[in-house]
Amino acid sequence: MRGRSVIRPGGASVGFNCEVTNAYIGHGSILGHRIGINRTLFGADTHVSAHVTVAAIHLSHDMRRPDREVILRLPDGLYRCRTAQFGALIGDNVQSGNNISLGPGVLLGRGCQINSGVTLGPARVIPAGHVVATAKAPDVRVRRRTGTSSK
Repeated sequence: MRGRSVIRPGGASVGFNCEVTNAYIGHGSILGHRIGINRTLFGADTHVSAHVTVAAIHLSHDMRRPDREVILRLPDGLYRCRTAQFGALIGDNVQSGNNISLGPGVLLGRGCQINSGVTLGPARVIPAGHVVATAKAPDVRVRRRTGTSSK
């Protein structure tokens, strides 16, 4: 726990090897292992599995001095965060699989489910009660490398 992070009383749990910076974790929430979140708001009773990362700034020329404001793109218009550093807003009862990346300005509505392996780019809004899954991966081709010996 770093910065001005707050964990609500009521059984919130943070797994090992997590970095939680300037975040709010709602009561009854569970963060799995090896999670990196920054400037993110978690609702109550969320369950986030291992290896989840929430980015809090857009890529810029000098990452030490972010210069692009984070904007939430809501169905009824844009919401300007008025800061270059904001992670995500994760609603109550959200569940996730593992190995997930969320860009800055992501909003996950109440009761959403995010399956393993999902990457959501910046400023994505997922309405309440939706499931996010990756598209089926194409077949993998395996062939012998040319120009190398097999010794």
